[in-house]
Amino acid sequence: MTLNLRSSIVYSLVAIFVLLNGILFLKGMYFFLAAPVALLLIYGALFHFETIFLFVVFCAPLSLNLEDLVGNGGLYLPTEPMLFGMMLIIILRSMLNGFISYRIFYHPITLILGLQVVWLFITSLTSEMPVVSLKYTISRMWFLVPMILFGASFFEKQKNYRAFLSAFLASLGIVVMYTLIHHATNGFSEESGHWVMSPFFKDHTSYGAVLALLFPLCFALYFINKGNILARFLALCLIGLIGAGIVFSYTRAAWITVLGAFVLYLIVVLRIKFYYFMVPVLIVSGFIYLNFDKITMEMERNKVEHTTEDLQERLQSASNITTDASNLERLNRWNSAIEMYKRRPVLGWGPGTYAFVYAPFQADDDLTIISTNFGDGGNAHSEYLGPLSEQGFPGMILMIVLVVAIFYYGFTTYGRMPIGNEKTLLLYSLLGLATYFVHGILNNYLDIDKAAIPVWGMVAYIIAMDLKYPFESEKKGILSNFGR
Repeated sequence: MTLNLRSSIVYSLVAIFVLLNGILFLKGMYFFLAAPVALLLIYGALFHFETIFLFVVFCAPLSLNLEDLVGNGGLYLPTEPMLFGMMLIIILRSMLNGFISYRIFYHPITLILGLQVVWLFITSLTSEMPVVSLKYTISRMWFLVPMILFGASFFEKQKNYRAFLSAFLASLGIVVMYTLIHHATNGFSEESGHWVMSPFFKDHTSYGAVLALLFPLCFALYFINKGNILARFLALCLIGLIGAGIVFSYTRAAWITVLGAFVLYLIVVLRIKFYYFMVPVLIVSGFIYLNFDKITMEMERNKVEHTTEDLQERLQSASNITTDASNLERLNRWNSAIEMYKRRPVLGWGPGTYAFVYAPFQADDDLTIISTNFGDGGNAHSEYLGPLSEQGFPGMILMIVLVVAIFYYGFTTYGRMPIGNEKTLLLYSLLGLATYFVHGILNNYLDIDKAAIPVWGMVAYIIAMDLKYPFESEKKGILSNFGR
């Protein structure tokens, strides 16, 4: 092809693009303006997949919900459309040339996640709202396929996992600075603390949960950069910034889970045996069981509201089950989820349907000043009761088994890894995940990119390290023949 001919083709295509764009623009249709960006992203995904992966990670904290922009949908832009495209590329390339190692597919955590997806599809077919459930299932897949399957391969190199964390934390730091500045203009009041993180986060609870999840990783980046003064300084800045974000998020669960992560850190570092840890847990559990009525009466006397700005009083309000609307509404959602489960114990009502069907299951005694008869107030506020109501008993069991597997393989891998940066990163990733899955008792955010991307990314790192540092018996035994 001659140079003149190629130039003519390029000029013709540009002219056609400008002409079409002009016509669509005059008709009030602007979507074609994004064509160059879309083509650039497609090119990047095909030929620079790792760069696009990190770009999506960076975009997650800054993404905007389509529902907030145009009043319908619920898609996060630009991350979720890009994750969907990445999912298709990963599946296609895996079918053609083994893009993802089969060792990742056969890892126990991956297999459990696979069972979860299969069960999601089954319960979508029997769902009260099949279209809603299928959309929910596909959206879960576009988080899992790129983050787990590609991530577990990508994170085998320590520098890639550090790049993943740095990309997310850099973007999250921008959001926290925006929120704190916005909050300062409102006097750091508790009331404004519910919405100052908008439009990047819907409310202060999801904001606090993500900050708590990433807070331990800020310390990890500090400790692994011993010879880099600038990197350490930036890590310290992140520790202070995100720490301030957690305090002024006024999210009680975030405060408590960060404290719990610190306790877990002491247990691991001091090498406290599991037996010694479980003895006081069992004693406390027995005391609560034997004195349940007295404890309930004492909680009913607690009138401290969560709207207080005092840290001590706000923590105390967590046990207020008499007048605190936030606590009471959460109990309402949980009770509704249990009633939904009783009606359909095996298959549930369908993935993603809770918000659409829970309204009739609200008991009159459970209704609060923030309850809605239309059932449009959100989800079940639990990563465990949500699946119970939507996917039946098997759905909740699979979620519990997944969490147990994550920490089992995480800590057993940590125990056999050599001392170094990879081991440090694994420990602090486990601490971050501990904040989230404990937080998951009270809320569920794995359907939003800001939580799903870091959570599944950390899980992928556990898989990567487990495959990289197998048991000695596996190195020498039959399993090594399969390349685990």
